[in-house]
Amino acid sequence: MEGQAIPMSEVPDGTFAAEVLGKGMAVIPESGKVVSPVNGTVATVFDTKHAIGLLSDDGVEILIHVGINTVEMNGEPFTVHVSDGDTIKAGQLLLTADLEKIKAAGYNTTTPMIVTNSDNYDDVLMTAAPGKVAFLDPVLEVKKN
Repeated sequence: MEGQAIPMSEVPDGTFAAEVLGKGMAVIPESGKVVSPVNGTVATVFDTKHAIGLLSDDGVEILIHVGINTVEMNGEPFTVHVSDGDTIKAGQLLLTADLEKIKAAGYNTTTPMIVTNSDNYDDVLMTAAPGKVAFLDPVLEVKKN
């Protein structure tokens, strides 16, 4: 997403901040477009459309979770542009979120991007400096065992 990059430790949710689901980073979005950070496959589109799981061509499992507690919105502010099993390319539009609806409903739009199979790697490091990021800016480095 385009917006302000922040480390996971600054995500206003204890589970994400503690990296319980895996290591990663987050974006405070300036637009509601979510594009694929990798070439790969759509592993899961959540029924509530607030999150999407990806599998990169080189085996990295990525969860993009739009907003905090937005699962409670039951898909209302989200439009999904892909389906489970779709082959995707880096930069391809995955979903669109109506950020104003999310904010108006009282939810935070901070969007974590998590490497859910972090344990398969030596490390997952945020490479983006805190601050503005654009689509396809390098934001994470996954160091292989």
